[in-house]
Amino acid sequence: MIPLRAPLRRLIAAWVELRLIEPAVDELDLDPALPVLYVLPHPALSDALLLESLCRAHGLPSAAGRRQVGEITLPACLALPSPGRRLWRRTARLEAPFLGLLEQRRSHPEHEVQLVPVSVFWGRAPGKRFGFWKMLAADSWQFTGRLRRALSVLVNGKNVELHFGAPLKLGDLLDARGATLANRKTARLLRVHFRRLRTRVLGPDLSHRRILIEGVSRSPEVRQVIAEQATSENRSPARLQKRARRYGREIASNMAYPVLRFMDGLLKRLWNRLYDGVDVHGLERVKALAGDHTLVYVPCHRSHIDYLLLSYVLYRDGLMPPHIAAGRNLDMPLIGPLLRRGGAFFLRRSFRDNRLYAAVFNEYLHRLLSRGHPLEYFIEGGRSRSGRMLAARPGMLAMTLRSYLRSAAGSGQQRLAFVPVYIGYERIIENASYQRELRGGKKRKESPLALLRVLGQLRQPFGRVTVNVGEPLTLAAYLDREVGDWRHALGEERPAWLTPLIPRLGEELCRRINAAAALNPVNLVALVLLATPHHAIEVSLLERQLALLADLQRRRPGGVHASLPAGTPSDWIDQVVALGMVERRPHPQGDILLADAGQAGLLAWYRNNVMHLFALAGLVAFAFRHRPTHRLEALEALLAPCWPILARELVIEPPASLREGVTEMLDLLVDQGLLERTEEGWHCPEEPLEAGERLRLLGQLMQPSLERGYLLLAVLLDAGPGELVAEALAERSRQLAERLALLSGLDAPEFFDTRLFASLVESLEREGWLWREEERLVFDERLRLAARRSRELFDPALRHRLQLITRRPNE
Repeated sequence: MIPLRAPLRRLIAAWVELRLIEPAVDELDLDPALPVLYVLPHPALSDALLLESLCRAHGLPSAAGRRQVGEITLPACLALPSPGRRLWRRTARLEAPFLGLLEQRRSHPEHEVQLVPVSVFWGRAPGKRFGFWKMLAADSWQFTGRLRRALSVLVNGKNVELHFGAPLKLGDLLDARGATLANRKTARLLRVHFRRLRTRVLGPDLSHRRILIEGVSRSPEVRQVIAEQATSENRSPARLQKRARRYGREIASNMAYPVLRFMDGLLKRLWNRLYDGVDVHGLERVKALAGDHTLVYVPCHRSHIDYLLLSYVLYRDGLMPPHIAAGRNLDMPLIGPLLRRGGAFFLRRSFRDNRLYAAVFNEYLHRLLSRGHPLEYFIEGGRSRSGRMLAARPGMLAMTLRSYLRSAAGSGQQRLAFVPVYIGYERIIENASYQRELRGGKKRKESPLALLRVLGQLRQPFGRVTVNVGEPLTLAAYLDREVGDWRHALGEERPAWLTPLIPRLGEELCRRINAAAALNPVNLVALVLLATPHHAIEVSLLERQLALLADLQRRRPGGVHASLPAGTPSDWIDQVVALGMVERRPHPQGDILLADAGQAGLLAWYRNNVMHLFALAGLVAFAFRHRPTHRLEALEALLAPCWPILARELVIEPPASLREGVTEMLDLLVDQGLLERTEEGWHCPEEPLEAGERLRLLGQLMQPSLERGYLLLAVLLDAGPGELVAEALAERSRQLAERLALLSGLDAPEFFDTRLFASLVESLEREGWLWREEERLVFDERLRLAARRSRELFDPALRHRLQLITRRPNE
């Protein structure tokens, strides 16, 4: 076999294409002064030959031949021993081959060695029966024999991943217990590493779909509901059991490795056709958890592309694609079966009144989570038509928490982490439909024909798309912080603390998603251009304002994991023009950038994606709109009533101290030349005049939100305490906002979105300014004083205009 090794290695090198090497070769933390021994999880000639070829090509320490370490000679590439097999029994586990090295290292510290674990995946498949594909195609949880490995190399040579582990030094493993125990400890650490990596890449072992559905329908929880309904509704248990299986087939995914590979190739072509590139940030936070946590991805939902994009990114970067909760409306001919085999499971929009369906869905979700399958669902419920982060829906979060508590009450070993993900687009395919729906148009039903219409748009430019991973939330740590003694209630189906906790968990996840927002050329230009009276601005001023926004994000981030685009402000403007989102008109005195009414309406969606990142900067700048000088104490008192309400509307984490946050922002605006500091406080500079214009543009970002608050308070205070219910207050405020928009020439339907006013009412209740008595909204003099103080933010002209809007028709 040895004489054939060299030609086999050359054959492997010529045939195999590595789709992923992780980490990159130049990022390996190898000590060049120490010898290297590579360790494979099990003996495999194909893996060893591939590793030898890779090391030669990239200048790494050789994996071929033997390595002399002191008095010991060992192969440069070792493998953890696998138990031998016989027809009727399995031999005992062999000892790992590091004992001699450890004994030598104990006696001679200068003979240090670094072990580098290496995992090779020839294709990737969950452990599931795929007939002929299982024999040929891919790595799964079952190790393969020589013939099947040879066939796998032949079939999967163009789809191979290689993962390096962190180098492990023998000296770090030795202790007083001796080399024998250190040898076992080394083998155990390596096996744990290989198992966690295999879980991260392949996901947990999948049951056959038919067996899974049968298990769900016959679970004690489902059978209990069947028995209760059979008694209460006088129905046959057998028929209800059959219905439960039908529900299971309607819900369950059918993830198939051939489809994953097909979709990987298809989506790669789609992204190359549709986008200029996909930028990914923060995926290392997922990889740090994936080996020993059940992952629940919770992305924002802005486009139907979200379903496909996140799975593609995870698969491309060596992570198992999640099972995705999708609306039943997407289970349409042609599309539904493909999505189902790509990992989608389908749920009805509402199943509160169908106990059997709810039981089947809950049990299916629990089995996915308890077995460690990664999951993905959109906590907003639907796509955001306004571009803002929508309030989290409680349904899937509640089911996830109940499943976790049920698992914790059993084994108590499950680790679960929510992974917030922000997906940002320079241009979305739903532009036209969102604008139509915001203006009152009916949402069109999804269909294969609608998909064909979307495919007709693929020749248009869509720019780049960004996927940012936020700060993961480990559920046990969150429950320890928010509940404390939650483990004492593990036997209860619905602990008393569960219902009030779910909205808080949803808000926390939404804040973490927003904290990872992606700034791109389109939303940056939208932030500035829509702050101008006529949606037109000189390009030179626009460039300076874009640089200001970028610098504000760098120096005092509105989101800790938010990202900025590459390039300069000039490059960003060129990109937005190229996408057809704005028009650039040459002029002898300097080019002008402008947007017509249609373009401005579209840009509002992109502005709303990221406006929250500049909430505090915009609010502080707005305070200088008509009062040129402020002292810190007076400014804090002026902003204090509205800041918590604004922070909740924009779904952001407010600073621990408003005073410290305002002070930092004031100093930053001084550094930018937009404010000056004197003994009297902070004030607007008289020169240059452009500084005042740039400060006004920054403050304009918060004006729509502040105007909405003004209108709602005006309606509430005019009616008096105990006169209005929440729905009537929100609707009356919406009508006034619509009137203001029409009279101001503001073509922005999202400005008078009823949900924004309903959220404002909830925020006032949460902050203690309002409370309910027999469903009527009640307040006291504190609200009148706070409203009076907040009105001082508005200049007299703007205040007069708002007062005219709020006057009754007969006044």
